[in-house]
Amino acid sequence: MIIELGHYALVLALATALIVSVLPVIGARKGDKGLMSVAVTGTLAGFALVAFSFGVLTWAYMVSDFSVENVWENSHSLMPAIYRFSGVWGNHEGSMMLWLLILSLFSALVAIFGRNLPERLKANVLAVQGWITTAFTLFILITSNPFIRLSPVPAEGKDLNPVLQDVGLAIHPPLLYLGYVGFSVCFSFAIAALIDGRIDAAWARWVRPWTLAAWTFLTAGIAMGSYWAYYELGWGGWWFWDPVENASFMPWLAGTALLHSALVMEKRDALKIWTVLLAILTFSLSLLGTFLVRSGVLTSVHAFATDPSRGIFILCILTIFIGGAFSLFAFRAPMLKAGGLFQPISREGALVLNNLILTVSAATVLIGTLYPLLLETLTGEKISVGAPFFNLTFGLLMTPLLVAVPFGPLLAWKRGDLLGAMQRLFAAAIIAFVFAIIVYYIENGGPVMAVFGLAAGFFLIFGALSDLWYRSGFRKVPFRTALSRLNGLPRSAIGTAIAHLGFGVTVLGIVAVTTFETETVVEMKPGATADAGGYSITFDGMKQAIGPNYTEDRGHFTIRQGGVDKGDFWSSKRLYTARRMPTTEAGIRTFGLVHQLYVSLGDPMDDGGIVVRIWWKPYILCIWYGALIMMAGGFVSLSDRRLRVGVPKRAAKVAAPAALGAAE
Repeated sequence: MIIELGHYALVLALATALIVSVLPVIGARKGDKGLMSVAVTGTLAGFALVAFSFGVLTWAYMVSDFSVENVWENSHSLMPAIYRFSGVWGNHEGSMMLWLLILSLFSALVAIFGRNLPERLKANVLAVQGWITTAFTLFILITSNPFIRLSPVPAEGKDLNPVLQDVGLAIHPPLLYLGYVGFSVCFSFAIAALIDGRIDAAWARWVRPWTLAAWTFLTAGIAMGSYWAYYELGWGGWWFWDPVENASFMPWLAGTALLHSALVMEKRDALKIWTVLLAILTFSLSLLGTFLVRSGVLTSVHAFATDPSRGIFILCILTIFIGGAFSLFAFRAPMLKAGGLFQPISREGALVLNNLILTVSAATVLIGTLYPLLLETLTGEKISVGAPFFNLTFGLLMTPLLVAVPFGPLLAWKRGDLLGAMQRLFAAAIIAFVFAIIVYYIENGGPVMAVFGLAAGFFLIFGALSDLWYRSGFRKVPFRTALSRLNGLPRSAIGTAIAHLGFGVTVLGIVAVTTFETETVVEMKPGATADAGGYSITFDGMKQAIGPNYTEDRGHFTIRQGGVDKGDFWSSKRLYTARRMPTTEAGIRTFGLVHQLYVSLGDPMDDGGIVVRIWWKPYILCIWYGALIMMAGGFVSLSDRRLRVGVPKRAAKVAAPAALGAAE
């Protein structure tokens, strides 16, 4: 009975979303506060219904209720509890329920924390959220119902896809969807403002925290997905330019541009049209990513095989929302005022350059991802656009951005002093180049261009520190005074510096591991030794083991350096008994906090040996450390009181210290 209640709650959520989609818009046009208030009540009720429905599906997974077809197809009674829980979204139907839950959660957060939003704007924003909620609830009920019953009830489930039975998959999709769906709020603010015909600096101030929150979660989701693929799939790579990876990366690039554009709009009342366009574009790319994953047009470890009707339905959603949004933008944009003017050499100019590079980079990834699909559809010819294309084009586009990022915070608004910024960053550039050469020689050389890549990473790091150094007045005022100034800086400024520093750490890791990693493929028998990264890896032999729902052959390896034991680890090949599907579990050992030895087992040989792939990956963890630092920067910025929704009205009652304004 509880399963039917979950289904009925979803139907009621659809009815609630339809009400929220219509009545508040009518109320906003007529100035009827009663109808506009329906937006808040209906949104909160809709979230409660969706949360109950999702909770019922989760309960069915946790108790292994195989009378539910979705549970039967994606779970097993012997699976550990954490995988039964994550199995809820380890399939198409459940992942769409997670999407809907997060969408309704963000709508509810707007309803709760948007207390000081103008009633008309708030009603329209929640109505647009209601339109999106209606579309995806219909999609679930018509094509992807997770509550379908089976009769007779199977005795056991088919088990979850083995590659999804990992702790990372309990974390990765929720974080990714918090980013994907979080941008729906920015989209709704843009559409609501276009409907109302009013876009100003206050609008940018309301949009910024939602953009920042979505960007932060999307950063976390992409990083977690990258690390999961790295250690779980056993192929030794951290990014493959897989089309579904690209589908999450494109909104991140556009969202980063939106974040910077909203800053310019808030501070200088400029780039209005550009900011609204980016808000629409970012969520449109999120919807495109959903289509690519759910439509079945892609073959990927990330994608769910689905029937064509689902892809057609999502394509209709894309056409309505993206086409409608851009049509509304085209109609309203000429009526919007351009806003404040500024010189090319200024902080606004630096942010515009940043946005141009990011959007062109996103367009490049989009073309590389969709071109093979379009070509196959039109001509039947199959081609592959892989890593060489993306590495070359994306790398060339991003190079000027790496140089320009540290300059932006050191330039003044409206009219900046480029020579002064260069003088302030001169020391950072010299230190960065010295550090790059040191790393280059520590790793025994490589391509000479790697020095410039390493220097770019260090330049981002020391450039971010230089920003805080000069803002605080170190060496110009007493040390204690400078520390006090540093502590008094706006958290948004500190968060920005932290995020830029994290970006530098990630760039450093990417360049270093790409340049200096080594790979060895060798057949090993018990007692055999191979060298990698200055360590000797000895294969001690194989051992069989049994897990809760799998069997595995485990290889034990001992690591030595100069004859001294440095540790050991296991690498294994598993066979999941229900699906009869094999997986590879890599053996990984970390050294010096940033370097890793990575060992993956291959096929056994007739002579009793086994093929072993050994990678030495120097500085590999810097890639994900940098992502964590960027996330920390996002959360620090979010903690700035001026970025909280509803603050402007309170802040108007308090005289802000002049020094605080000068710091920004």
